[in-house]
Amino acid sequence: MCKGVNNVNWETETLMGSTTPVSNWERFIPRAALSHIGLFVALMLYTAGGGLVFRALEYPAELAKQEILRDRILTERWNLIRVVADYNMNGTEVISLEKVLSDQLAVYEKVLEDASGSGIALEIERNFPPLEEKWSILQAVFFSSTVLTTIGYGNIVPETFWGRLFCIAYALIGIPLTLTVIADLGRVFATVVSIVAKHLPTMPKWCNRLSETNPAGQRSLYAFWAVCFLFVYLSAGAGLFKMWEDDWTFYDGFYFCFITMTTIGFGDLVPKRPKYMLLCTLYILIGLALTSTIIELVRRQYARSWQQLRALSGPLADTLRRLGDAGRGVDVSAFHNDLRKVLTVVTMPRFSGRDALGEKRQLEWEAAVEAVIRDITSPVTSQPKPPIVQIVIYESSV
Repeated sequence: MCKGVNNVNWETETLMGSTTPVSNWERFIPRAALSHIGLFVALMLYTAGGGLVFRALEYPAELAKQEILRDRILTERWNLIRVVADYNMNGTEVISLEKVLSDQLAVYEKVLEDASGSGIALEIERNFPPLEEKWSILQAVFFSSTVLTTIGYGNIVPETFWGRLFCIAYALIGIPLTLTVIADLGRVFATVVSIVAKHLPTMPKWCNRLSETNPAGQRSLYAFWAVCFLFVYLSAGAGLFKMWEDDWTFYDGFYFCFITMTTIGFGDLVPKRPKYMLLCTLYILIGLALTSTIIELVRRQYARSWQQLRALSGPLADTLRRLGDAGRGVDVSAFHNDLRKVLTVVTMPRFSGRDALGEKRQLEWEAAVEAVIRDITSPVTSQPKPPIVQIVIYESSV
């Protein structure tokens, strides 16, 4: 009866409830993490591929432009030398010579300025060699990352028709992908923070009492610590850029990190070391996800505070307006402002150490203030007024 038990196919195993075998990837990396890693890797490949395409389109144009500028420098330099030599041989008048030299020198200086801006070293002994490749592989990948993150420093830009056309199409596809990856990283950061918070040791009693009696202050405290962590991340990046860039100070690195993470991207300070460009790109991408998450946290805190203020200001303003109408000439604006200050002080978290009696008095004070505010903001039921009977007496002269 039990013959052939070992020859059980996969359908029988499924019906019997046996679990499917776990692959080697799922043993080390959970399936939920594979989606996050896949998105990140896809963005990295898209960035690298875009950099290679930008280099293929712009690098030949860069070489041709440098060659044209090099020829112009040599031509204008020779023209300037020839003007001086002709004066020594022909004895031209001094006034006309000054004008000719001034005009020729202005042209030569303009050519030198254009050549220097295009990355050509002003060294006649070496035939004006290029300082660095503007469209090297690492520079092109870094440029593609600035396009996708909408930072746009402006230190290098596509100049050819096909390069600009590809930049438009590349940004239309890549920017939504980048925003998706940044949002996904933000959710991962939030999950990690929640997991870490669950495994933290129990907080002191005064912290628990603060969170129970003042939830608004607790949210403000979370936002404050989030902003502090952002500044720590920016400071770490500033230290790295200070080590990478020889002519940068710590303040320059912090300024660059802040301008970059907020996607302002002035372009006045840009990293110049090509071998650190990939690390810089990774740091910027993670920093953008972190910055967007923290900014969203602070924005929600502002939104909650504003909603609470509006919910309080509505009935409070009506009550104060009725008080002002009832007592003509009574200024209630000062009372309104003082009450707002009291509300602000009450809702802020307090960290000073107090004894049990002081904490009890503080709780009683807050309860009393809340009761007063509740009485003020509660709608007042108006009693029906007694009907008024008007008697009109007409007098006649008859």
